[in-house]
Amino acid sequence: MILFDVLTFVGVIGCLLFFGLFKNRSVQSESSYLFAERKCNVWQLTCTLVMTEMNTSTLFSFAGLGYLAGIRALSLPLVFFIGLIFYALTVAKKWKNLDAYSVVELFRKRYGETLAKLASLALITAMIGFTATYVKSLSLLFHPLFPNFSPWVISLILIGITLMMTLRGGLVAIIRTDILSFLLMCLIIPTILFVSYRAAPKTSLVFPEAAQILPTRFVVSLIFLTMFTYILAPWYGQKIFSARSPKVARTSVGLAAILVFLFYGAGVLATAYLKGAGISLNSPDEGIPLIVQSLLPTGMKGLAFATLFAICATTLSGVWSAMSAMVIADFWKCRPEGNYKRGLMLTLAFASISYLLGNTLVDRILAKLILANIPVAALAFALLAGFYSKKVSPFGAFLSIIVGLGWGIGCYLHFGEAGLYTWYWAIYGLPLTFLSGIIGSYLKPLPTFQRNTR
Repeated sequence: MILFDVLTFVGVIGCLLFFGLFKNRSVQSESSYLFAERKCNVWQLTCTLVMTEMNTSTLFSFAGLGYLAGIRALSLPLVFFIGLIFYALTVAKKWKNLDAYSVVELFRKRYGETLAKLASLALITAMIGFTATYVKSLSLLFHPLFPNFSPWVISLILIGITLMMTLRGGLVAIIRTDILSFLLMCLIIPTILFVSYRAAPKTSLVFPEAAQILPTRFVVSLIFLTMFTYILAPWYGQKIFSARSPKVARTSVGLAAILVFLFYGAGVLATAYLKGAGISLNSPDEGIPLIVQSLLPTGMKGLAFATLFAICATTLSGVWSAMSAMVIADFWKCRPEGNYKRGLMLTLAFASISYLLGNTLVDRILAKLILANIPVAALAFALLAGFYSKKVSPFGAFLSIIVGLGWGIGCYLHFGEAGLYTWYWAIYGLPLTFLSGIIGSYLKPLPTFQRNTR
């Protein structure tokens, strides 16, 4: 980048820091730090939900498949649209009505302390995996700009900036930076699509090899997995708990579904046009960074890199915050009027873990993102039954979780990524998880008096 782009980048990061740090001293209570006093309106909640979902890991992975499979890769953003609409229709209002510290509170109320802790550990494990991939994607994004620095150094600097923006203010600071990041993204993502289209305006986006690269079975399996994992996502649950009302919660998730599809879809189409222009990539994941570096005009490059950083930083900070809230709620004692320092220290600890794992264990981003969903999908039956059925027993819920974990891990080990393990995991594993929960509840049912009080 030339000097003007560097100055633009620094200026935008400075604005993000200002928004994140503004009036942070007013955030004193644990409730304010973790849930923004539960007063978010539709605009605030929609912005923060979109930015929670938007992350550079998924953006680069989806865009990479756009480069390989063309317009067929729009089926991947469609996966998220369906998953979020399912969330809005089934659990958005119910989570807000619960209005807890953690999504695991439902498991505690319905199935007891032991099962709640098992669910919490499963979700925290998954979120550690997610945040590690986000750190990896940040390194991939900025390494071409700083080729003399190792990924360890680059990710350390970027995580440090992220923590400066959000660590002291918690969810209040996260929402402020989410709103600014959302506005920046509304400018940059369409611009990336436009300059890519301009490079190859008459190119067909129907690629002959698309069906082999992106099989229908893979997409269908992702749709079902997304539907039954997003309903449990603690990073969404925490944001829903911050909503002003159940109606605000459902409306915001519905709007977020549309916007997420449009933003990811634009990334897919941008790299498809890139291939149509005859531009070769060392890796499909490099499509978006290359468009930013090579096709955007002076000034926009710096703005784009700052926006891409913000996309990942806001997701990272949101998931760290959700993990902190879960540990406090599920393993410690909640103190809504206590000070913010427990949440701050936990956020710092989870940031350190993400940094270490992102630089050691993550290689292929999309593959690791999907794999991290195994413990989340295993909880799907217990969650939906907790909201919609009084007959499901703790034993049935426990059995469904064990079967879900075993089946998901078994499919990965037996079939592997090359054998399309997600198909067998989703199409056979999800029904098996639900069936085992029903059978377990039949074999060891709840006593009638407990059923009537839940």
